Amino acid sequence: MLQEPGRALDLVVANEHGQQLFFANMHFQRRRTRRLAPEPRASKKKWKTPGGWGRPGPAPDQLVLSEWVQPVLVDVPPDPELVRRRALIENSELTRYCAVIVREHAERFGWSKRQRNDVVRSLRLLQTLRESPTAKIRASDVLQLPRYDGNIISTLDVLDAAGLLIEDRPRPIETYFTTKTAALPPVMREQLEVWLKVMLDGATTAPRQRSRDPLTVRIRIRAIVPAVTAWAGAGHQSLAEITAAQVRAALPETGGQRVLMEQGLRSLFKLLKARKLIFANPMRGMKGNRANATVPMPLDTVLIREKLNSTNPAIALAVALVAFHALTAKQVSELLVTDIVDGRLTLDGRSIPLADPVRERLARWLDHRQARWPNSRNPHLLVHQRSAPRLLPAGRTFPWKQAGIRPQALREDRILAEVHATGGDARRISDLFGIGIETTNRYLDTLEHPDLISESQDVRGTSTPR
Repeated sequence: MLQEPGRALDLVVANEHGQQLFFANMHFQRRRTRRLAPEPRASKKKWKTPGGWGRPGPAPDQLVLSEWVQPVLVDVPPDPELVRRRALIENSELTRYCAVIVREHAERFGWSKRQRNDVVRSLRLLQTLRESPTAKIRASDVLQLPRYDGNIISTLDVLDAAGLLIEDRPRPIETYFTTKTAALPPVMREQLEVWLKVMLDGATTAPRQRSRDPLTVRIRIRAIVPAVTAWAGAGHQSLAEITAAQVRAALPETGGQRVLMEQGLRSLFKLLKARKLIFANPMRGMKGNRANATVPMPLDTVLIREKLNSTNPAIALAVALVAFHALTAKQVSELLVTDIVDGRLTLDGRSIPLADPVRERLARWLDHRQARWPNSRNPHLLVHQRSAPRLLPAGRTFPWKQAGIRPQALREDRILAEVHATGGDARRISDLFGIGIETTNRYLDTLEHPDLISESQDVRGTSTPR
């Protein structure tokens, strides 16, 4: 009785003064209400293309792109809802040109229908949002798509394949550096940026230097930021004002943090002096400290056995590769399917025969991968939901976060077991695991460690293999 024609029944209003009851098994004819006419869909709006009215039309053979872009006078964020509506009727040459590439990627990498549609919608959003209808698309603009329910990674792949992508994304280490140095004075920050560029890209002029791993650069940044921040807080505007006494005062008393800060500051001031950005190197002649070597310790065998028998085939395989052959997390993540042939793993010029437990878990993982992602073209051995439709590796943290065990500790346990099983054969350890003599000596020093000597030893004084 209270329902308005063409509107849904409002139960809160209908029950405001009571609730209507009916007798059972009695004929009751519900009053039919007239339906409201639906609003015209945006997709039914007509636009003329080479294919006709309201049809996308064929894809162009080539795109005419312009490098000229009209700068924005007033930067006003667009209304997300209006952007979505306009994207529904967007039908430019770019979207039609990229539609062919989207279909090729979908067939090549086994994309689902939902993923393919997300990429198409993202391309329409970009065409609506970009400043010029004939300019290339910046990767930084693609990163803004989630606010409009767009896709990022797959859209970047399509734009890159189409030759329409301008890569302007900052690297994660650069973002980390910007966060840590945002409060520093401009001159000091510029000096650190010169050092960062050389650390990441290397240098061919004196002092020549190879590029460092981003993880190493991150450790160096984290080590020197406390000292640099303290100098900036004391009123210094440039690193050229820092003296040797101030460096000694900023260094921790002892420990690993002092060693890391010394290494970072020594690298920083040496480069700045060579680039003539400071007058003198305050670290010159300053004696450095050596890091205390840690003693590798074995893991609990019960924990290793539990992870080897995990129901997750990716965890079982990754743990087996490290536990039996002492691979690093980086090596595991970068393994290709073609690296394993006839039960032998080719790694860094070495041919490693896989142990039987590793072969068993490898077969189980390949069956799982084929059943889960049958159309995946990813060449890497380990893949997950996000990397399977692409060519990227799964990452060093996969599947270790889910496994709850550190690959480095597992690798040390394997090398340690081999050292005690062979009685300390340095040449064999070095050749078997591909490590240098200094690293080998670190494990050989554990032979006389009281916590690592097994109760059951043979006559020669060597431990029995675990």
